[in-house]
Amino acid sequence: MTAPAHAGVVIYAKDLPGMAIFYRGVLGLRTRHADIDHHVLASTDIEVVVHAIPEVIAATIEIATPPLLRETTAIKPWFVVESLAAAREAAHRLGGAVFEEAWDGPGYRARNAHDPEGNILQLREGLP
Repeated sequence: MTAPAHAGVVIYAKDLPGMAIFYRGVLGLRTRHADIDHHVLASTDIEVVVHAIPEVIAATIEIATPPLLRETTAIKPWFVVESLAAAREAAHRLGGAVFEEAWDGPGYRARNAHDPEGNILQLREGLP
């Protein structure tokens, strides 16, 4: 995993360690680098950079429990997982959720999900 991934996403987080644990656990990524402001998580296909929101801004953000879902943002990343069932269990255990509704696309089954801070994402599992 020393070569750059083919694609990536940066996710800003109020709770940097918690969000890194969520994405690592749900997506099965490895930590390539971690410091006070960033956790770089990766597989051979994708790199997820969880980036700490600057403290002066983070202090103005309240994350409810459960989080308010950020459903009106213009971008929703999607990720391939080995198993939607396993991802669902991990998401629930790590403060997020995978929604019930599933649909099939060309060669995959998809479900929307949210992370512990309310960001919406999509998870896809390959179909036989």
